[in-house]
Amino acid sequence: MQKPAPETASIAAGAASALGASTCCVLPLVLVSLGFGGAWIAQLRALERFQWLFIGLAAAAFGYAFYRLYLRPAPCAPGAECAAPATRRNQRIAFWITLVTAKAVLLAPFYVPYLLG
Repeated sequence: MQKPAPETASIAAGAASALGASTCCVLPLVLVSLGFGGAWIAQLRALERFQWLFIGLAAAAFGYAFYRLYLRPAPCAPGAECAAPATRRNQRIAFWITLVTAKAVLLAPFYVPYLLG
């Protein structure tokens, strides 16, 4: 089994960090919407004090992914899977979709009150 490319791993790390940063607001709402319930969801609020740490980790992970995708792509051996242009294009599409989604999740505490009235 191949280990994931640094770009893919950092995109996943950025998404996970953004989810961690949203534990106070968005994650409980998503869990309740998916049918999960219980008093333990209220305990996620205790992670709110680590929100800035998670935001910093997400920014670092997305910054590293941008660096690896655009500024200094990893060299590929001819004929390797990463040498195909479609692979790099798919990684870049996944990067931008994940980045925009993570920003929406991180900024939710600021715009959701206005949407809900």
